[in-house]
Amino acid sequence: MKMTPRIWFATLAMIIVVSLATAQDMPRFRWENFTTANGLPDNHVFCVVVDGNRIWAGTENGLGLYENGTWKVFRPSDGLAHRAVLSLAVDKRTGDLWVGTMGGLSRISAGRIDNFTQLNSGLSNDIVYGVGVQGDFVWVATAAGASRLNTRTGQWALFNERNTPMYEIWTYAVSPAEDKVYYAVWGGGVLEYDVKTEHWKDYNDPDGETELVLMKDQGLIHEITTSVSYVNKILWVATYFGASRYDGRYWHNFLQKDSGLPSNFLNQIKAVDSNRAWFSTDKGLAYYDGSNWAVYRPALDTHKPEMLVRDAEGTVKKIVVQTAPAHNYILGVDFQGDDLWVATAKGLSHGLRQHSSTKDDSTEAAQAVRARKLTQKR
Repeated sequence: MKMTPRIWFATLAMIIVVSLATAQDMPRFRWENFTTANGLPDNHVFCVVVDGNRIWAGTENGLGLYENGTWKVFRPSDGLAHRAVLSLAVDKRTGDLWVGTMGGLSRISAGRIDNFTQLNSGLSNDIVYGVGVQGDFVWVATAAGASRLNTRTGQWALFNERNTPMYEIWTYAVSPAEDKVYYAVWGGGVLEYDVKTEHWKDYNDPDGETELVLMKDQGLIHEITTSVSYVNKILWVATYFGASRYDGRYWHNFLQKDSGLPSNFLNQIKAVDSNRAWFSTDKGLAYYDGSNWAVYRPALDTHKPEMLVRDAEGTVKKIVVQTAPAHNYILGVDFQGDDLWVATAKGLSHGLRQHSSTKDDSTEAAQAVRARKLTQKR
């Protein structure tokens, strides 16, 4: 069929409309940032967790609680195990907060702080990189293996190279669910615990420890894992060399060169559901909806607020925005409804989801309408 001018412009208009729809469907935020200037304990924020209307931020120099517009700070002088807070988890049944620090595990319950260390409990190591709650159990990732506390009986269980396939004992993160518990083992891939069978299984990079990906989607992207997120029976894994998604049968790997990831260096991954996830990288915050990508950051060159959208075909579009997270180096994220809380190397950021069209959206939509009218005249 011959491509007439009218058909050509109609096709062009349709491409513009589809491109605009992709950009507008991706979540947009108005970012507000917190630093020590307005009450944050320290600008280096390792982790953040949402507890209803309360926001807990773990920093290099204390734990911060943001509530009713003000900050409260907890440090060793207040009973905390250590000033450097690496991980956080909320027990939604009891309201207890579990705090992983460089000097032990702390529990904040009804204003009281209890500490668990190698000397007074069954904690594997005092450096607690990750913590997660699963019913009566609290699962802990430490620098010397994994630990599990039964909060009902007070009994501890230890897991290391002697009773699991763990050949490296530097456990970096944990994601417990009703049926499975997953550990990110730094330099040792991913460890899976089946709750029903009490059996351990490991997943490793089929390419070995090489940084080159020789077999695409044949297994875990790399051995140096930093984070795991298990949601709706889908496992998401973050590494220093890309990310992986595993549905129990097939692996799908993500690299900067063939996805919307701004970097292969990931600090955390946080799944929304089976298809959507957030990626905390050293070059910005990324979102994946199963087909399209969005990146939120201060631009790497100008440091001005930037939002990039990449569609399934690989087309990248820059969206005009007025605000951005506090810094490119993202360490963690948590959800508060449609809003985001983001831990960065230079502050804590709150992304308020914008549901109405921006001025930039209106301008682009008008351009699409004009394009359609142009085809009708030809």
